[in-house]
Amino acid sequence: MLLALADYLTQYHSGFNVFQYLTMRGILATLTALIISFIVGPIMIKKLSFHQIGQTVRDDGPESHLSKAGTPTMGGALILVTISIATLLWADLSNRYIWVVLAVTLAFGVIGFYDDYKKLVLNDSKGLIARYKYFWQSVFGLGAAIFLYMTATMPAETQLLIPFFKNISLEMGWLFIPLTYFVIVGTSNAVNLTDGLDGLAIMPTVMVGGALGLFAYVSGHAKFAAYLTIPFLPEVGEVIVFCGALVGAGLGFLWFNAYPAQVFMGDVGALALGAALGVVAVVVRQELVLVIMGGVFVAETVSVILQVASFKLRGKRIFRMAPIHHHFELKGWPEPRVIVRFWIITVILVLIGLASLKIR
Repeated sequence: MLLALADYLTQYHSGFNVFQYLTMRGILATLTALIISFIVGPIMIKKLSFHQIGQTVRDDGPESHLSKAGTPTMGGALILVTISIATLLWADLSNRYIWVVLAVTLAFGVIGFYDDYKKLVLNDSKGLIARYKYFWQSVFGLGAAIFLYMTATMPAETQLLIPFFKNISLEMGWLFIPLTYFVIVGTSNAVNLTDGLDGLAIMPTVMVGGALGLFAYVSGHAKFAAYLTIPFLPEVGEVIVFCGALVGAGLGFLWFNAYPAQVFMGDVGALALGAALGVVAVVVRQELVLVIMGGVFVAETVSVILQVASFKLRGKRIFRMAPIHHHFELKGWPEPRVIVRFWIITVILVLIGLASLKIR
């Protein structure tokens, strides 16, 4: 929106050309989302508290969590609003990638919002029934996968890149569709499982989102792509604006979500942010790197799968409680220690993922 205005104003002053630079608009999107979060955040928290839209806590969980009961939730709506505004203001709205990542993020946010609304406003403890939630996730995930496959204009847009290996990629063909589906839906649910402690999910999301923004920038820049021996993907660089908005919105939310949290994101935020990371990883062709950088999300998901499988097959649990962050809490780790250590692990994994750009 503002890019079009800047284009118009360049006829009066060449200084407006600065808004043509992706890095500039990525930074502005970050700052815009951050400022909106700081302004709207306190108002939203007051509204949620006034309407008594508060968190419910499991009786079988760590005792330290009992004090969290009643803390305002559904704060993820703040994240979605700030991402949307910042992206629409600073992105090139003629770019199809922008609309894909934004549409997927908002679609999964709607699923999460309805789930939260049923549980917290309508007092339906079951929320959105799991099979219906999965059905709509599948609809939106497959929709995005089919759209990206049908609109691909070059082979690189549907190839699976193998990190740390030069010029090695797999031709996916129609298999690109199920791969994309699983990446989007899987990441959405993985982030949702991780969102169990104050700030635990949002900071890794910010770090991984920022790193994917860097992948988008270099993949969409012909010279950088050639230098790093990665496929050049025209127009994908614009996604850095969306990633900048995600980083700004995430940091703004963390301001209120840091321990002890004033607000939780709820499914409306967790499902949407996970889907956002998944679809961005797909468009920049870094699905496997996402698995590396999002290792915390992977570990949380695997811990749940192993716990359920072990209990059903052997009648025994592997962990004291799943997802795995609760296991460490029940071992005696204070909540802030679990959170910060998981953040540190994410920093290391993100650096390893970024190293794949050069180590090939």
